Amino acid sequence: MLPPVEYQIEAAEHRGDGYFSVTWSPFAKADKYEIATKVPAVGGIAELYYMDREGKLNLFCLQRSWYGGLRAMLRERCDPTLEKDPYRLAILVKWGERVYYRYTCTESAAAMADVMYFFMETYSPGSKACEHSGRYGRIFVKENDTGKLTTT
Repeated sequence: MLPPVEYQIEAAEHRGDGYFSVTWSPFAKADKYEIATKVPAVGGIAELYYMDREGKLNLFCLQRSWYGGLRAMLRERCDPTLEKDPYRLAILVKWGERVYYRYTCTESAAAMADVMYFFMETYSPGSKACEHSGRYGRIFVKENDTGKLTTT
């Protein structure tokens, strides 16, 4: 069972379609020590961004974590001594002090698969980088961040 957190994925079904509401944690500066104390060790999805010289946040990593939880995954993704992917490592080295993350939690692997599928098809249509659960004909996602920004 998830700890009492506000940042989670909620799901509903209507006429064979899946409707998800994703509430993101606030953006936080990526620091492996703060992640260890502030991020829950539960399943979920995380996004990592770097802030460019113009102050724009640029997404460079979208990842789900089931086994090991968000805390372990984010600590690895934010630490250049642990990151093994050359692309992410290059960003960490270049933008290290300007890397931010946010996350959302879920205890449902199927919901995580559906939301990840939606994001991947939105960011890279037709890439087939991620499979959905197969439960729904169509998937809809509404995102809410703690700064009251809402996207659909």
